[in-house]
Amino acid sequence: MSDIAVIGAGSYGSCLAMLFGRAGHRVSLWCRNAETAEAYQRTRANESYLPGHTLPESVAVTSDLAAAVRGKQFVVGVTPSHGIRQVFGQALASMDPETIVINASKGLDEGSLATIDRVYAEILPERLCARATYLSGPTFANEIAAGTPAAIVLAGRDPATLRLAQEALTSLHFRIYRTDDVIGVLVGGALKNVVAIAAGVCDGMGFGSNTRVALMTRGLAEITRIGVALGAHPQTFAGLSGMGDLVLTCSGDASRNRRVGLALGRGKKMVDVLAEMKQVAEGVKTAKVAHELATKLGVEAPIMAVMHAAIHLDLPMREAVEKLLARPVGSERD
Repeated sequence: MSDIAVIGAGSYGSCLAMLFGRAGHRVSLWCRNAETAEAYQRTRANESYLPGHTLPESVAVTSDLAAAVRGKQFVVGVTPSHGIRQVFGQALASMDPETIVINASKGLDEGSLATIDRVYAEILPERLCARATYLSGPTFANEIAAGTPAAIVLAGRDPATLRLAQEALTSLHFRIYRTDDVIGVLVGGALKNVVAIAAGVCDGMGFGSNTRVALMTRGLAEITRIGVALGAHPQTFAGLSGMGDLVLTCSGDASRNRRVGLALGRGKKMVDVLAEMKQVAEGVKTAKVAHELATKLGVEAPIMAVMHAAIHLDLPMREAVEKLLARPVGSERD
């Protein structure tokens, strides 16, 4: 039994809190809004983000960030990636120096184009940062909450800490595999969201399965090129945090990023799509960062480029598709 704080009470944070609570751990689930936290603690249900599932009694919901993280062996960050600096900056004073931080957020830093581990290096003390781990893979929150079997990958640079977190948090229906490729896991988890929006656009425009699979395959090639340029191992992108997460996010109906793409492909404006969403679709912000990062690295990434133009520069979707189709053909390995 471990003491765990889960920072972020959206759908994914809530499902992880349920998972850990059912496994016998003592869990504090931090919710930013005090009224929402009180209602969640009282009713044991998150009807806004994860309806139909009940928190076990071993999970306590609180809006007190300091109390949530104090004395915890594991602190799991599940905030939107753009909120990491603020939230961990506030939590740090109350965290134990031996805490193991587990990141479950997906994205890239908009200002510096950095992966989340580099953000951690800026805000966490050296020991906390060195022992931090990074969770990513093909998991939808509602299915985790329902207890269906799933597999995910945990990356870290300290072998002892990585194995400790893996063994503590693995459960009967939640298999955790470990890897030392932090960059590969973070890049795969972030960039697949951009490809998922593109896949949704294809489906929204009625192009069918052939188009979606072609888009996904070429998208994976772009993700791999960017990741390898940053120092990742290419094999990582054939695994759970690469191909696995990409397939799920591009094809599953529960994918927020795919739903954004579906709406865009059916003719909705980006501003209207975002106004209707209750949850964050990380691929929207990541499209801009991914394009800028690929340009900085000198990596060819046409899908990232046209999705940036479509989402942030109002390029019409049909023009975006035509730009991709009109590109010169070449070798598949390029």
